[in-house]
Amino acid sequence: MLDSIQDLGRFGYQQFGINPTGCMDKYAASVANCLVGNDVNEAVIEIHFPGPSILFEEPAIIAITGADFNATVNRKPVPINKPVFVNKNETLQFQSPKNKSQCYLAVKGGLHLKKWLNSLSTNLKAEAGGFYGRRLLKDDVIELNEGQHDLNLREEAFRVLPWQVNEYIGVDLPKEILVIEGSEWNWLDDLSKKKFLKNPFFISHNSDRMGFRLASEPLQASGKTELISSAVSFGTIQLLPDGQLIILMADHQTTGGYPRLGNVISVHLSRLSQLKTGEEIHFKFTDHQTAETLLIKQQQHLLQLQNACKLRLENYTHEIRNEND
Repeated sequence: MLDSIQDLGRFGYQQFGINPTGCMDKYAASVANCLVGNDVNEAVIEIHFPGPSILFEEPAIIAITGADFNATVNRKPVPINKPVFVNKNETLQFQSPKNKSQCYLAVKGGLHLKKWLNSLSTNLKAEAGGFYGRRLLKDDVIELNEGQHDLNLREEAFRVLPWQVNEYIGVDLPKEILVIEGSEWNWLDDLSKKKFLKNPFFISHNSDRMGFRLASEPLQASGKTELISSAVSFGTIQLLPDGQLIILMADHQTTGGYPRLGNVISVHLSRLSQLKTGEEIHFKFTDHQTAETLLIKQQQHLLQLQNACKLRLENYTHEIRNEND
């Protein structure tokens, strides 16, 4: 089990060798926070399958986004992409993986944890941030910032709130993963350039939060020039000495010495991060203007979602209080 506390990342410290970490699928995590009225950078639990069993010792409003792991409360299905009120002493479980690689659990008000360098993201290498700098384990207890003590569902184990989000609104979904040309793209020979844009690449089994290793026909550099270690980021595509590619992911190092052939645009990092072993991807080049336009569109959607959900939550909590009077 590799479940951990993550937010959108720890930025401003890469010059000291401290990588940003953060959620693999930052878009899904942001949507989860919007659904429960949080700031998009509030910490969430990033969950991989097999998922944990989570006992709520106090009432809470939650949202699950990203992968669908067939969540249940009291053996009854709980939907993704909807806010859900979970009553005290009820247990959330994940039964089976339906799609994607990781899901995100957000709780209204956030998790009561101490920040490290202005972030709650877990840095597993540094053993800092998140929950004591490590993955979550059995019997861990995480306090909430804002339990819903004043709300009572009486005999209901949980209640699905009457609104949802279409996670694909504001997201461009072409067949290919869009990429900006990298600084060392022209190091490839002509045949390898054609392979990069034409051939499928498959997610290798030895992929993790640090990087997705890809399997395909090897690519070749036209010369034997060596690269001085340079800055890299989430989504940087590097050419390894064996001719295969690696895409750096959320826990990537701060610098790298392999040729940088390209960088996945920010909007498509969400799709990329949810791919599973054996799935294939195709690359297509785009320009900075297109990448920026798509990102602005996505951020506008999140802002609209956040404002709408906050209003709906205020009305909902008022209705529940009236039920209990």
